[in-house]
Amino acid sequence: MMVRFGTGLSTAGAVALWCGAAPAVAAESSRETLTQTAFGASDRPSALRQIANVEANAAATLLRSPGDVEAQLTRALATSYRAKLTNSRADALQAKAQFEAITARNPRDAEAQAALGAWHLSAVKSLGGLVARGALGARKASGLDALDRAVALGGQRALFPGLAALLRLAIDPKDPVGASLAETAARAATPTALDRILQRRAVLLIAPLKNGDARGVQALANRLLPLGQFK
Repeated sequence: MMVRFGTGLSTAGAVALWCGAAPAVAAESSRETLTQTAFGASDRPSALRQIANVEANAAATLLRSPGDVEAQLTRALATSYRAKLTNSRADALQAKAQFEAITARNPRDAEAQAALGAWHLSAVKSLGGLVARGALGARKASGLDALDRAVALGGQRALFPGLAALLRLAIDPKDPVGASLAETAARAATPTALDRILQRRAVLLIAPLKNGDARGVQALANRLLPLGQFK
């Protein structure tokens, strides 16, 4: 399940134009918090507190500006993170509905597509294909399609191939597309902190991939994903 962060995002500029400097600063702070939680939180209670604060801030923004796309996606991401940490089916379904609504309104938003793809594949990875589909409506094919769209829409940024590589290889460590995407991420542009994080993590997979260490690739990919520090 993905985190949204950094300048130069597909919707951040629009939010700044619509809402002015103060909301843009608030959005940036929320993105930083989600990134720190996803990749740096060391204990579950602290992570859940941080997620709750981000969700509350996003909800407050949406009360003032219901069409704020940045706040919509931030809220959905926070909900999906809480679902992962608490194993809440209700939160998982709520996050899915939010991601689907955002991508329906903004089908060319690369980050929204990546978030939706990550939701599907994270559920399949955690529950297995049959259970994920029956319990949550999660489908591997839907996740891969959304990630492919995100990579295509995302220009030259490392975020999208990096995330796609981690998710693909966490499910199937012999996935040749996942291996290729890791190489692509290693060469891609890093305009934001999240791009740099995902690039570094994709690079870590290249050596075990070249060594043919499928078990090591899969374990490492799972650890390197957002919230991968939590079992």
